[in-house]
Amino acid sequence: MRMKRSFKFAGSLCLGLILLISNADAQQGFLKLEDIWGSPKLFARTAGGFNSMKDGEHYTNTEETQHGTALVKYNFKTGKAVDTLLKASQLISSPDTIDFSSYTFSPDESKILLAVQPEAIYRHSTREHYYLFNRTNSSITKITENGKAMYGTFSPDGEKIAYVRDNNLYYYDFTSKKESAVTTDGMKNAIINGATDWVYEEEFSMDVAFEWSADGQHLAYYRFDESKVKEFNLTYYGELYPREERYKYPKAGEENAKVELHVYSLNSGKNQLVASTGSSWEYIPRIKWTRNPDILSFQRNNRHQNVLELVFYSLSKNSSQVILKEENNSFIEITDDLTFLNDGKRFIWTSTRSGYNHIYLYGTDGKLLRQISKGDFDVTKYYGFDEKSGTFYFQSAERSPLERHIYSVTLDGKKKALTQSAGSHAAEFSAGMRYFADTYSSFGTPYTCSLNSSSDGKIVRVLTDNAEVRKTLSGYTTGKLDTLSFLTEDGTRLYGWMILPPDFKPSNTYPVLMHVYGGPGVQTVTNDWDGPNYLWHQFLAQRGYIVVSVDNRGTPGRGLAFANCIYKDMGNLEVKDQLSAVKYLKGKPWVDSNRIGVWGWSFGGYMTSLLLTKGMGLFKAGIAVAPVTNWRYYDSIYTERYLQTPQENPKGYDENSPIHYAKNLQGKFLLVHGSTDDNVHMQNTMDFVTALVKANKAFDLFIYPNKNHGISGGTTRLHLYTKMTNFIFDNL
Repeated sequence: MRMKRSFKFAGSLCLGLILLISNADAQQGFLKLEDIWGSPKLFARTAGGFNSMKDGEHYTNTEETQHGTALVKYNFKTGKAVDTLLKASQLISSPDTIDFSSYTFSPDESKILLAVQPEAIYRHSTREHYYLFNRTNSSITKITENGKAMYGTFSPDGEKIAYVRDNNLYYYDFTSKKESAVTTDGMKNAIINGATDWVYEEEFSMDVAFEWSADGQHLAYYRFDESKVKEFNLTYYGELYPREERYKYPKAGEENAKVELHVYSLNSGKNQLVASTGSSWEYIPRIKWTRNPDILSFQRNNRHQNVLELVFYSLSKNSSQVILKEENNSFIEITDDLTFLNDGKRFIWTSTRSGYNHIYLYGTDGKLLRQISKGDFDVTKYYGFDEKSGTFYFQSAERSPLERHIYSVTLDGKKKALTQSAGSHAAEFSAGMRYFADTYSSFGTPYTCSLNSSSDGKIVRVLTDNAEVRKTLSGYTTGKLDTLSFLTEDGTRLYGWMILPPDFKPSNTYPVLMHVYGGPGVQTVTNDWDGPNYLWHQFLAQRGYIVVSVDNRGTPGRGLAFANCIYKDMGNLEVKDQLSAVKYLKGKPWVDSNRIGVWGWSFGGYMTSLLLTKGMGLFKAGIAVAPVTNWRYYDSIYTERYLQTPQENPKGYDENSPIHYAKNLQGKFLLVHGSTDDNVHMQNTMDFVTALVKANKAFDLFIYPNKNHGISGGTTRLHLYTKMTNFIFDNL
C-alpha cells in the first residue's frame, strides 16, 4: 500500500472553487495553489529512463516530429543523436495508425516490439496492442490480431514473443506468424495464467508471471486459481446506470488464490507441474531461470512471511532442492536482488540476517562464499554486478538515514563512494555498467540528473538540472527548512524536518501542521525534493504555519530492529512516537500548543485517524486521505506480514484500528476518499463514518467519484488541495 510522494501536476485550472485568502496571499513572492497544482512551471522533471543499448555506449529515446513519434539512438558520452532507428514516416505508411506508448528491443536488437493503445487495469498493469518492427527489412507486423494483450516479452533468441490475453498465456512465432496457446482454461475472476492476481501485483510488486528459459525452449509460468477468493465491488458513476466492476481481493485472514508453478515445453507442447501452494507454503513470490536451462529457481514463503526458501527445480529430474533458507522472528520483505552469474556457479542474494540489509555471494550449491557489503547501515537498492571488473554497485543509507548515496565495492572489499553531494541519489546503470544516470536532489532543491562514470562517479555530462524551475522557485519567499532529532521517552532517537515561516520570530507563537506517513517501506524524512508536497508545505509556512514531519519506528533506512519492532502490534509504537514528537514540539516556546494539526495519505491517513482518536486530544485538527480504518478490511499479504491473521492476533487488529475508537475522536476532522479506490477500499471510510455518527461525532467528509487511491486527473489535485487548505485555515 506504499503511497509514492511524487505526483504529476494537475491540468487546467480549477474553476468555481473559492479559496479562503488571507492578507498574506497578496504579498509578492507567495505561492498560490494554482502555481503548484494548476501549472507546470514548478514541476521538476527527471531525465527518465535512458533505455541503454547492449553495447553500453548508446541509448534510445523517443522524439516527437511533425510526422509523429520517432525512435532515436544517442551516444551516452556526448548526448548527440547518431541514428534514427524508427522513423515516424515508417509508422504512418503502415496499414494501421501506430502511435506507440512504449517499446522493447529483442535481445540482438534487430527487432522492436511496439506497445500501442495502452489500457489501464487498476493501478499498475496495462493491456495493449503489439506491433513488431523488423529493423532488417523495415517491415511492421501486428501481433495482437485477436485482441489486446499484456506483458509482451521476447524469447532469448528474439524469434518469439510471449504474452497474456484473457487470462491465458500465448506465444507468437515470427517465422511462422502463428500464435500458440500455452493455456486455455483462463477465466476472469477464476483462473489466471501468466499474470498475477491483484494482491501479488500490489504487495509483491509482481505482475509478469512467466519467464523464458535461457535456451528459449521452455516457459515457466504461474497459474492462479482465485475461484474461491471473495470478490469486491467497485461502482463507477457518470452514466444513467452506474457500471460495476467486480474483482478478487483477499482480505486479512481470508482465503488466498491457490498458486501453481508450471513449465511448458515448446517442443513437446506439454506442461510440467513444478510447485504449488498449500498448507506449508502460502506464496511463491518469485521465479527466475538459472543460467542452466534445466534449472528453474523459485522462492516460496509461509503465510506469516517469516520463512523464505530459495528452491532449484530440475526439469530433467523432476525434483526440487532447497538451496537457501531465510528465517526471522518477524517478517521478510521480498526483493528482486537474486542474480545468477554467467559462470553458472554463483549467485548474488541480499539479506537482513546481520540486522541490516546487505549483499551476499553464494555458490549454486547453497554455500556462502562471501558477504559483500558490511556495516551498521542498510543497502537500500542493489543495482548489479559487473563480472568483468568484479564490481558490485548499490545504494545505501550509510551516511545517514535521511540520505541515499551510490557505492561500488569489489570482490576483494575495496569500496568507493560514487556520489558526494549531501542529499538523495538514485542510479540507473547502462548495459555493462560503464555509466549511470544519477538523479539527485536535496531539501528544497529540485532534481539534477547527470550521466556519471561508474569507475569513479565523475560527471560526464548533465542531463537536466531543472534550471527554469529553480529560477522560478527563487522568485518565491520560502521558509527555512531545518532537520530535527530527539529522544522518545523510551530512549529511541527519531529524526524529522521542520519548515518555519519566512518571517519566523522566536518571540512569537505559531500553529503546527504535522505531515505523517509512518508505515513500512516509506520515509517522509529524507533529504530530497518532495515536489508538490514540499511546495504546499511552503505555501502553508508562508501563511504562518510551522510544518513538521517525523519518521517513527517501523519506517525503513535504519536496520531490521527499527523496521520490524512493530510486528504483531502495528500502529502502537508508531502512534507513541508521533505523540513524542508532539511533546518535543510543545517544549518549544514558539509553538502554539493549542494549535497542532496532522495530515496524511494512505498509511498516513490511517495514522492521522488513529492520532485523532487515540491522541489524548493533543491535535486540534486532522486530515485523513484514503485511510485504512480497520485492518481487517485490508489485503492479506500486506496486513498479515505485519500482524499475522485476525484469527491469530485479534488484539493486534482491533487495538490499533481507528474504527474502534470513533467515540474518542477529538478535534476537527476531514475524511477524504476516492470512490473507486481498489487498494484501500472506500469501505474503510464509510464504516468509519458509521461509527463516528453512532458516537455523535462531528466531522467533514468528501468523496471523489471514480477516483482511485491516487485521487488525481484533470483538476482533481487542485480541488483536493484547495479543500485541505481551506480546512486548515478554518480549523487550525
